[in-house]
Amino acid sequence: MRTHRATSWPILRLYALAFLFFSANSILAVIVPIRSESMGANNTMIGMIMGTYMLTCMFFRPWAGHLVQKYGPDKVLRVLLLVNGTALVLYTVSGLEGFFVARFMQGVSTAFFSMALQIGIIDSLSEEERSQGVSLYSLFTYMPSIAGPLIAFGIWEWGGMNAFTVAMVAIAVTTGLFGYSMSMQPATGEQQPKEAQKTAWVRMVGQPSLAVCSALMLAASVVFGSVTVFIPLYASQVPYGNAGVYLMIQAGMIVLARFLLRKRVPSDGKWHPRFVTGIMLLSSCAALLLSLSATAGPLVLYASAVLMGIAQALLYPTLMTFLTFVLPASSRNVLIGLFIASADLGISLGGVAMGPIADRLSYTGMYTVCAVLALAMAALAAVYRKKADVAAV
Repeated sequence: MRTHRATSWPILRLYALAFLFFSANSILAVIVPIRSESMGANNTMIGMIMGTYMLTCMFFRPWAGHLVQKYGPDKVLRVLLLVNGTALVLYTVSGLEGFFVARFMQGVSTAFFSMALQIGIIDSLSEEERSQGVSLYSLFTYMPSIAGPLIAFGIWEWGGMNAFTVAMVAIAVTTGLFGYSMSMQPATGEQQPKEAQKTAWVRMVGQPSLAVCSALMLAASVVFGSVTVFIPLYASQVPYGNAGVYLMIQAGMIVLARFLLRKRVPSDGKWHPRFVTGIMLLSSCAALLLSLSATAGPLVLYASAVLMGIAQALLYPTLMTFLTFVLPASSRNVLIGLFIASADLGISLGGVAMGPIADRLSYTGMYTVCAVLALAMAALAAVYRKKADVAAV
């Protein structure tokens, strides 16, 4: 039975754990590309290293919910915290090959961690509170990104690898101790039949709402991923541009928008084409401004950060909440895992696919491609109105 509110103490503890777990990402997103470039890696190699994390998440998402249900959240949580801590330490003692291993390990642990927390939050809240819970969870995962990029540059410039090592070990130990002290209750949702789990990939074709939401999330995540991976390198080409400031503004807008607009995210199970189309247009405009920043200057660069942050803040909670209403209960958790996997794949492609494009066309050309991609998805969100309304009934 769903009895908790989105701001009740048991749910707040889950948000706090998410904050600690993802606190290393904002530092790694800056230092790993910079360190990789200093080791001789080109944009394609950097994109592959960064993309391994989300690509791994994508493959493990659909089964994460099932395994958490089978073995229990407490046992799985303790194992994944150990794996994640090991990955963070591995970053400090390895070269380019080790980065791939660390990204893989981090991706596996993230797949199980985020699925367990998100499904637990969704199953613990009433339908009216569901969108707020998803928004607040997402907010806490991004809060470290507000100051994280600037902290990362400070760590690297002040203490280099020694300071980076201390930071990673401290995050691993703190997150592990906090996570081990928690006891997560099993989700109250129904156990999903093995048949539903085995056919999840096939059933996406028969779920128009899932297919469209996944396509939108995939395309938008390509844009978001290209920013995460290449802004630390691209900002240096913008006069007076600073990657740390850009990422801080973007993260600040994500946190601010998710908090202030959390009650505006639809939680009625209906498709809102104008709302979703508007979000995709924001991401398209943000990518276009990025492509112009090298010649237009820092104001355009930071305006892009504002628009990108708002788009990133609203899209995931909107689509996730809609799907929790329209997907069949018997296979909802696994199908939601597929949706989240599409976001992981998009983030991965933002590095893996956009890296070669950047090498061939420059960063300006790459972000122009991203703008066109987001614009095409805005059109899809608009024309899907009638079909989604029928599916939501």
